Amino acid sequence: MSDYNPPDTPLDILHDDHELLVVDKPEGLLSVPGKGEHLADCLLSRVQAAFPEARLVHRLDRDTSGVMIFGRTPHAQRHLGLQFEKRQTKKTYVARVHGRLEPKTGTVDLPLIVDWPNRPKQMVCHETGKAAVTDWRVQRYGDDETRVKLMPQTGRSHQLRVHMLAMGHPILGDPFYAEGPALEAPRMMLHAEELRVKHPDGGRSMSFRAKAPF
Repeated sequence: MSDYNPPDTPLDILHDDHELLVVDKPEGLLSVPGKGEHLADCLLSRVQAAFPEARLVHRLDRDTSGVMIFGRTPHAQRHLGLQFEKRQTKKTYVARVHGRLEPKTGTVDLPLIVDWPNRPKQMVCHETGKAAVTDWRVQRYGDDETRVKLMPQTGRSHQLRVHMLAMGHPILGDPFYAEGPALEAPRMMLHAEELRVKHPDGGRSMSFRAKAPF
């Protein structure tokens, strides 16, 4: 993380009301501050500069872009947090992965745990790992790569990245899990495209989208 050079881009606000704030997080920006002054710049601090009352609900990895939601009241933060906890949210990601992913649809069900000697990396562990499930659907094939939609049913750290690696198709440009030709992409090819939640005020189902920049 010593080479942390976050993008100097303005906030991209997708939705804003009395309870919710939804933004499109750029790739390369931490969701929350890291340890040390050089890691202080993050999406949360940028959001709070414009919306001081905004509260964190969930995170995306530094190198993942896409839809992130914040609560604007303590009630909204609790309400949304519970939806994530109880798996009532619906998340869709777009990824470009190495190789030809087959079959065209399927589910990865592999439990995950932190890889302590190599943290923050995660790994599959059938003995002590926590349940992690991801559905996938191929969108199209390219030259030795596959564009795929990923729908996580659980929200484990690095879940999509480790699940794709475990299938032999690491996400292109992934600094932790890709090697060789798969690492040569200009960024990590993972984007949180859509998030569906229930509005904290009234429970109406709402869907927020940000188009993948790759």
